[in-house]
Amino acid sequence: MKAGIFRQCQKIVPAWAELSIADFEFDDPKGFSSITMGVRCRKPVSPVALLYRQLEGKENAILDFETEKEVFLTLGANGIAADCLYYGKTCRMEAFYQGRTLNTRDLFEPDNLHQIANQLYRFHQLRPGNLPQQGFFELMRNKWSPMARRVLEQEMGNFPANEREMCMELREIYSPETVEKVRQCLPPGDLTFCHNDTYHGNIMKLDSGEIKLLDFEFSCLNHKTYDFANLFAETVMKHQQPDYPYFRIAEPEFGDDELSTLINFYLDNDSFESPEARQTEFQELLNQTKRMLMMSDYKYAMAALPLAVEPIQKIRFIPYAHQRFKKFLVACDSL
Repeated sequence: MKAGIFRQCQKIVPAWAELSIADFEFDDPKGFSSITMGVRCRKPVSPVALLYRQLEGKENAILDFETEKEVFLTLGANGIAADCLYYGKTCRMEAFYQGRTLNTRDLFEPDNLHQIANQLYRFHQLRPGNLPQQGFFELMRNKWSPMARRVLEQEMGNFPANEREMCMELREIYSPETVEKVRQCLPPGDLTFCHNDTYHGNIMKLDSGEIKLLDFEFSCLNHKTYDFANLFAETVMKHQQPDYPYFRIAEPEFGDDELSTLINFYLDNDSFESPEARQTEFQELLNQTKRMLMMSDYKYAMAALPLAVEPIQKIRFIPYAHQRFKKFLVACDSL
């Protein structure tokens, strides 16, 4: 894999053409639905590093290739996404950010929330051309339900007995009853151009302290409060548990304080006729955000199922989807 990626990089970056693969360091492949890899040169060349993203074979794409490309280039032109060095059918190469992705504790730091809110406000003001008019969850259901059905009905024999039982229960995820529950969870109001995957692992803090959003593959129209809700979605994931499946979905550690802080920072970017008008808008956004929290469980359950047969990460995706979907159903029943 590394040799193949390096050959592609040499074609795109002239300064790397005469160097050997021994002059470079390669990060381990990462990714939930597509593979990314940082490539760094040990010699003083420009650019000294880039991020390689494999696009070939990505079944779970929400947008078609040309629209996804336009989204990324629009975000880059507005200083939200990294500069694009190359965008082809099989891969994309981006400028490399020097820094680290956030961890769950970083989401409880006011300065981080302030910068994230500002980035999201800028994001929500954009409207790339050719976006589908359907919202994210409708597009997601149309694209991912057939893949989920294939895994749960045709590939079930690949899993151990206890996970086959989970597969039977998970078939409810693409039922008409679940479709109706999803529809009832969504708030009223116009759709906005949204990131749709704003958990901590898709946010980077540069060495300079600046916050940057990452991974825009799911970016399309949605209710903007989903971007607020999904920011905290993976704080409930507890890894390194002693017993199978070695993780659990725990109770949230965040609450109204963290959501309110984020929303207030977001509203600082806007202007209002009066303090009362701002308070009304704040309360509406907070109520919608709290209602949208359950939608992350539905999304992650659906996203996990196609990965269960050939997983990128070392995680039992069927138990993961099962726990997430059960959490979604419980939250729906509590409405």
